[in-house]
Amino acid sequence: MNTFALAAEVKSIAILTPEQGTDFGWNQQGIDAAKAAGAKAGVEVTVAENLGYGDVRPTLRELAEDGASLLIAHASGYNTAAPEIGAELNVPVAIVDRPDQLKAGAVADYTASGHEGAYLAGRLAAKMSRTGVVGIVVSGEPPSWNAMSSAFAEGVKAEKSTVEVRYAVIGPAAYADVAGGKRVTETVIAAGADVIFGQGNGSSFGMLQAVETTKATDGGKVYFIDVIGDKTSLDKGFLLSSVIWDLTPVYGAMIEDLKADKFGSRNYDIKLSDDSVKLLKTKSIPDDVWSQISALRDDIIGGKIKVEPHFDADTVHKLVTAVPTAQ
Repeated sequence: MNTFALAAEVKSIAILTPEQGTDFGWNQQGIDAAKAAGAKAGVEVTVAENLGYGDVRPTLRELAEDGASLLIAHASGYNTAAPEIGAELNVPVAIVDRPDQLKAGAVADYTASGHEGAYLAGRLAAKMSRTGVVGIVVSGEPPSWNAMSSAFAEGVKAEKSTVEVRYAVIGPAAYADVAGGKRVTETVIAAGADVIFGQGNGSSFGMLQAVETTKATDGGKVYFIDVIGDKTSLDKGFLLSSVIWDLTPVYGAMIEDLKADKFGSRNYDIKLSDDSVKLLKTKSIPDDVWSQISALRDDIIGGKIKVEPHFDADTVHKLVTAVPTAQ
């Protein structure tokens, strides 16, 4: 019998995030989903936010010693420290970007891939582009971003093979770089893109600023497709869609597995079929285009269209044209 938390002991979970839970994206989705899953299961949730991307061992240790039955390390930069502290203090941990680290009773991964939604976003972008060029701007190349970038590019090409996909990386870990997001997005727009697919946490606000203030090369509006969260409340008419993630079912499954003493027996993902991934409908999408996208969604769920995740950056690079950016 393992020494980890038993059913009666699952009273609280903790989530650690690198940025504030107000980014309408990765950090906010993680915190909101953990709270929702905890409320549903009757489990207390502790939030440790804005921890940065450095060494979080002291915070992990403190949360474990305070009695957390599960530590959710909500950043790829935490996937070394979390298993170490978990093993030291006999507390199960959930990490991202290391599905190979699965360990019974101890470690599970939730490298969530929104690739199915990103494929739909690519189809949408190709349908809406006037210039015949769309762009991808990313704040780094973690596995989850790579999976969405490659699927988006595949969706674009499946919709219209002549549409070009331009690609730019703000920096190796520029998740919170708002200024960089704006600068790099402006460069991609100057390279012809009139639809930007942006993946960036806090830096996505800079991407949105660029879209709002920069005309496309044909003099028209540039549209933005976001990921993970819903920025509709901030939209000034430039938000085309978002690949929405809902991690509530993922964290709920973790809690259930903890209670059943099955944690660490599987990794977790999100998908179109249960709406843990979905494409955001906005007023900027014509009704006929949305009907076509909805039909494509049904084809993916039904298996008629296969969208495989590719977590490596090399696959992305083969599908896109890189845009040089000044650092």
